[in-house]
Amino acid sequence: MKLETGQPAPAFNLVDGSNREVSLETTRGKITLLLFFPFAFTGTCTEELCNIRDNISFYDGLQASVFGISTDAPPSLTRFREEQRLNFPLLSDFNKEASTAFGALYEQLGWMKGVSKRAAFIIDKQGIVQYAEVLDNPGDLPNFEAIQSILKSLE
Repeated sequence: MKLETGQPAPAFNLVDGSNREVSLETTRGKITLLLFFPFAFTGTCTEELCNIRDNISFYDGLQASVFGISTDAPPSLTRFREEQRLNFPLLSDFNKEASTAFGALYEQLGWMKGVSKRAAFIIDKQGIVQYAEVLDNPGDLPNFEAIQSILKSLE
């Protein structure tokens, strides 16, 4: 199912690297940026998430919550977050429920099944999707200019 702008964001309960549960409901009343990515420790994923890291003051200035989400296991995400000094949470969608609900799951990527697609979603304070970008090519990056423009418009 393809998630489009104007639709309510699907609820999820995921865990961070410390196995603390994070739900979309905990961000209600805040603008939220969700960045689904295929794999920790890969070139394009590292580039994407380090871009956010290096520009976190922009997102913080808008009081936007930022989360990276992949189907990697929590320990892998913890190590990746530490190595790259990422300054926002990474959430494990190991069971693929959020990736499926957001329409951001490869049924098959090469020989692997059930991997998150690279995708970006902006969810407003009321829980409505204001931006949805799902990329079929795992080597492509989200449109950061469009993301920042939409975030500014929601301020």
